[in-house]
Amino acid sequence: MQTHKSPEQNPSRPQNKSCPAGGSRNKQSAQRQTKGAGKRGVVVAPPSGNTPTLPDMTILHKGFDTIALSIKAALTPEFQAFLESEQSRAKTDNASVLCSYGGVDFHLKHHGGAGYKFLLDGGPDGASWAFKRPHPKDPWGIRISIGSRFLALNGLGRAKAHSEDTLAAWGIRFQAEDVSIARVDFCVDVLAPKFTLDPDQFVMHSGTGRRDHIVNPDLAVNGKSGRVTSVTVGKMPNRQVIAYDKRAEVIARSKTYWWAIWNDTLRKAGLPRLHYNTVRGKHGSGDGYDTLPYVGDSQHLIDAADPEISRIWRIEFRAGKNCLKDTWGIRTWAQLFDTFGDLVRHTGEVVRYTALNGDPNRSRWPNHLLWEIVCAEMNDDLTEMRSGADPNPLKEVHKETHISMILGQAYGLQLTLGALNGVELDDLPSFIDDTAETFKDKLRTEPEDSAKKLQSAKDRYVFLTNERSKG
Repeated sequence: MQTHKSPEQNPSRPQNKSCPAGGSRNKQSAQRQTKGAGKRGVVVAPPSGNTPTLPDMTILHKGFDTIALSIKAALTPEFQAFLESEQSRAKTDNASVLCSYGGVDFHLKHHGGAGYKFLLDGGPDGASWAFKRPHPKDPWGIRISIGSRFLALNGLGRAKAHSEDTLAAWGIRFQAEDVSIARVDFCVDVLAPKFTLDPDQFVMHSGTGRRDHIVNPDLAVNGKSGRVTSVTVGKMPNRQVIAYDKRAEVIARSKTYWWAIWNDTLRKAGLPRLHYNTVRGKHGSGDGYDTLPYVGDSQHLIDAADPEISRIWRIEFRAGKNCLKDTWGIRTWAQLFDTFGDLVRHTGEVVRYTALNGDPNRSRWPNHLLWEIVCAEMNDDLTEMRSGADPNPLKEVHKETHISMILGQAYGLQLTLGALNGVELDDLPSFIDDTAETFKDKLRTEPEDSAKKLQSAKDRYVFLTNERSKG
């Protein structure tokens, strides 16, 4: 669908002739122009003969990152009664509880929020759900949000099927026109260690705002203080473009599954993979980490702890409710599949990251190579784009990261206990043994409370361990 408010069909992108974008209707010309051009998004650079290297500007991932939608439907009386009962139990424990209804497992929060009575979480491989108490004057009673991990592994079509199948399992029926898509994000991740983000190289409409984030203000780099890690152009719920250091965010927020997704792309391309130490080493081994199946031979890894050879930039196009509905007429799934590619293509034209050429007229600055590569990648059919990575190793990485983090916390607490008890370093081993005996005594004297807390912990991590509650 092409609305009367959208730009004319198939305009040529400045500095990029690979138009149109995925989702627009005339793709044949783009296919003819790009055929035989080699691997798109990869700039071939000669590797070093000493250490594993990757070509600069290598595409590591592209796909949908977030989608949020509302449904014009309400809870069934049976499901509402179930949620009321389970939420009372959650309020008693002041914590989320693991529930199952219609064959679907989810965590139910002990509180509501933002006008919704019930908040449900399907885990990292599911969706987040918000339900209003049914009311005849407010028919839009359901809000769904699907995050980056699900979309990276499964794509947009699977996200649509998951939301529809889950609601059907809960007895909730609705029509295709009862869907209102409120936000869609699409991203491309590029390995570009040599790239430096400069806010002044963004060229955009004069009415578009820009926000910059700078770190290390005391660090001088080529006469400039600080390093720009992200630039945001525009505001939600309209159109927004953000360029940021994705590697830094993955490390800061422990989003370890991205290493597996990126490495799966590199494995398929026959390129060296990235290693970042996020998991615990084997007990009694001298190694600092276990090499999980998705990583490969440790002798052929890129040290992702070194940003100078492993920095990854994400370019993300975000479309909020106003942009989707008012500008592009996108509300339903069918309209999204039909038109979103044109929206993405147009966004890459009205907001551009450019290369300086000395011309006083900024509008004549050519696109930067990074922008050319990203926009070319977005010319593909976007609707079914997914990484194709095996979700099982990702789940194992996620679990191991949690175990590593908790082990670190436990060891730190043990050292703190030792300090409070005046223990010296040589006496720590015996002190740790004494602490373990204290825990065993507590387990013997409080078996029921210990069993309850153990089951609560299992329920909390059920989506990582696949161990369903026996209670």
